[in-house]
Amino acid sequence: MEEATFGAGCFWCVEAVFSELEGVSEVYPGYAGGHVKRPAYKEVCMGTTGHAEVARIKYDPSIISYDKLLEVFWFVHDPTTLNRQGNDVGEQYRSVVFYHNSKQQELAEKYKAKLIEEGAFKDPIVTEITELNNFYEAEPNHKDYYMNNPDQPYCRAVVRPKVEKFRSAFKDELKEKSGTV
Repeated sequence: MEEATFGAGCFWCVEAVFSELEGVSEVYPGYAGGHVKRPAYKEVCMGTTGHAEVARIKYDPSIISYDKLLEVFWFVHDPTTLNRQGNDVGEQYRSVVFYHNSKQQELAEKYKAKLIEEGAFKDPIVTEITELNNFYEAEPNHKDYYMNNPDQPYCRAVVRPKVEKFRSAFKDELKEKSGTV
C-alpha cells in the first residue's frame, strides 16, 4: 500500500470522491502543511494555523496508479482559485499536492506542467506542490462525513454535485458498491 495526500477544498468533498475509487482502501480527512501541532477543526477553519484541509489516501498501486489519483484530483476541483473552492474561502481550502516522496513530486509537477501546456484551464493554475511535513487526522466526526450525512445542507449543495460529476466521468474506476447517491 502507498499513500497520497491532496488538498482540494473542503475535505468532506475530497474524501467522498476518493473513497469511491477501486484500489483505494482508506481515506482519512485531516490537516497538513501548517505550523500548529494537533490543530482542531475550529482552529483550521479560522485560517490561523497554516494547515490545509486534506484527504490522506491509502491505495494499492497495483490497482490504481498515482497518475490516476492525480487525474481525479485535478478534475474534482478548481486549481485556478487561490485559497478558495466555491464559497469556501481561506488558505485552509487551497489547492495542494503534498507529496510523500520524490517520485510523487516528479509526477505531480509533470501533470501540472502538462495541464498548463495544454491550456486545460483558462486561468493560471495556482496549485502548490510541496513535501508533506505533517499530517493530523481530523476529529472522528469528519470521517465518512458525506456518507453519514448526505442530507446535511452543505452535503446536498456542495458535496453531492461534485460526487455526481466525478461518478459520471470516472465510472470505470469506481468500486462496485459506488454509483448511487
